Amino acid sequence: MKNPCFQQFGGYLRGLVMISGLMAGPAWADAETRPKLSLPIACDMGKDCWLVNLVDLDSGPGRRDYRCGKQTYDGHKGVDIAVRDVAAMKSGVSVVASASGVVKGVRDGMPDRIPDDRFRRQFRHLYCGNGLVITHKGGWETQYCHLRRGSVAVKSGERVERGQKLGFVGHSGMAEFPHVHLSVRRAGKVVDPFLGDQAKLPAICAAGPGALWTKAAARKLAAPTTALFNGGFAAAKPKAQAIRKGLYKAKALSRRSPVLILWIEAWWVRKGDQLDLKIIGPDGETVVTHTSQLPKLQARRMAFAGRKKKGLFWPGGTYTGEAVLTRNVSGKVHQYQARYAVELKD
Repeated sequence: MKNPCFQQFGGYLRGLVMISGLMAGPAWADAETRPKLSLPIACDMGKDCWLVNLVDLDSGPGRRDYRCGKQTYDGHKGVDIAVRDVAAMKSGVSVVASASGVVKGVRDGMPDRIPDDRFRRQFRHLYCGNGLVITHKGGWETQYCHLRRGSVAVKSGERVERGQKLGFVGHSGMAEFPHVHLSVRRAGKVVDPFLGDQAKLPAICAAGPGALWTKAAARKLAAPTTALFNGGFAAAKPKAQAIRKGLYKAKALSRRSPVLILWIEAWWVRKGDQLDLKIIGPDGETVVTHTSQLPKLQARRMAFAGRKKKGLFWPGGTYTGEAVLTRNVSGKVHQYQARYAVELKD
């Protein structure tokens, strides 16, 4: 027998695929029913979770976010907040209700995995993966996608309160990495929560006066989406898929390791950014230094630099890795930095 909640949610998503355009205009500017949204995830923004994708405001084949940038992808209808990797996902990061309301429909049971070509072609109605929809006053809805299989903690028809646990961040549906996707709608139309129901105001390249976030959430989400969010040392050439599973996180490596490599991952690098990677030995001397100019705008980039062992053993002790991303915008320099350490021992 089919689960009626699954059917309800699946049918709702099939309708969602056809939605185009964003909610805008004074007809919806009802301050009494407009929800105020807190973060949909229980984490420390900028430390163990990151805002990585925004709503696409370009109605054509291009892309544009509310900051007048391109930190989104074509047709993206929500906000994505990611955790570090699959290991972090498995540890359990709670997805929580951004506002109080009533659960309209749920889905659970889909696997956590990178979507294959067949899924991309044939299952658009399942792109949200495991998740739920919550209805709010005044025709507003919030939708939470890509939850971890078996984690959905609420049922259709249930009343939920702001901050209540809905499940765990997952990797289900059309998710290339573990994250929660939050969509906001009014009367079935997509609303960018950074602009609210006044999305057609003249572009100011900043959050609008009708933004839906609470003050606390807005402060946490105001940081740049560029970040050096992951990194560490490896004793062999690191592989991207292994990194994204949470590997290469050892605090100690053997002095016999054939190579010593510093690796990093970054969100939203830009063309012309300079990336400097350095390894400093236990005696304070520089072991490795590498500088590169990044060739293009990229949502997620992995980079590494290292050196082969000379002799039978590496000198014992603590090695420090430093990563610095430098960006020059109209003469103003921005830097993003990260440091890592590993002990080489017998």
